[in-house]
Amino acid sequence: MAKRGAQIVDATAGLVVEDVETGWCGAVVRTEKSGGIHLVVLEDRHGRTRSFPLGGGFWIDGEPVELVAPVAAGLHQARAAQGRTASGSRAVHGLRARTARASRILVEGRHDAELVEKVWGDDLRIEGVVVEMLDGVDDLADAVRELAPGPGRRLGILVDHLVAGSKEWHEAARIAALGGLREHVLVVGHPYVDIWQAVRPDRVGLDVWPTIPRTTPWKEGVLAALGWPHADQRDVALGWRRILGVVRRYTDLEPDLLGRVEQLIDFVTADVDDT
Repeated sequence: MAKRGAQIVDATAGLVVEDVETGWCGAVVRTEKSGGIHLVVLEDRHGRTRSFPLGGGFWIDGEPVELVAPVAAGLHQARAAQGRTASGSRAVHGLRARTARASRILVEGRHDAELVEKVWGDDLRIEGVVVEMLDGVDDLADAVRELAPGPGRRLGILVDHLVAGSKEWHEAARIAALGGLREHVLVVGHPYVDIWQAVRPDRVGLDVWPTIPRTTPWKEGVLAALGWPHADQRDVALGWRRILGVVRRYTDLEPDLLGRVEQLIDFVTADVDDT
């Protein structure tokens, strides 16, 4: 999923924003911390208030923004002045984003794409790398054939739960049967059931991510363990927003994910035929 870089904006009182997920539009009343999560309280034109996790997923005048508490915004500006991106790379100032390469990084779903964008977005734009969603890895080999990798068009694929014997492991193994295409494809993965687990658990007030019985949908089970709403897909979306909101830079993520994403970026930018 290709995304424009979201401008970082102070969540100051009176600022009018729209929540992308729900369409709720309102003015900022205050920011606060609840259950270890930083929230912004919005008031609509009818005087109703609603809280949302600080972070990405907001619009101002149709443009994407990332809301941060005023102090956090100052820290971000200080980090930028020190010359580092959220991924820890040295920031390159005054350089335009590169025209998109034919090579791509593919991830399983929206949450994966949003997390990669938030931490590595600056780096990816400089390199001209686009992140696209696969909507799962069922029939991964067929998806690769359809995307037609080759010289100057590499595919780097990030897979959840890539452990021996898993469904994802078997799908990734099918890439080996693609003949000449496979040299232009790199599949890597992390051991976590879902990309949520790649966020360090202490960032959401946990010692470890909970173990969820197979009879219970994993995301809903995690939300229940956290004591957050978990009745439907809307609750799942809001729960992810709260988790994503605590991610500021690479130190908020587990090393098993960091290394794999860096590996994919290196792979898709190393093809000398891609200009």
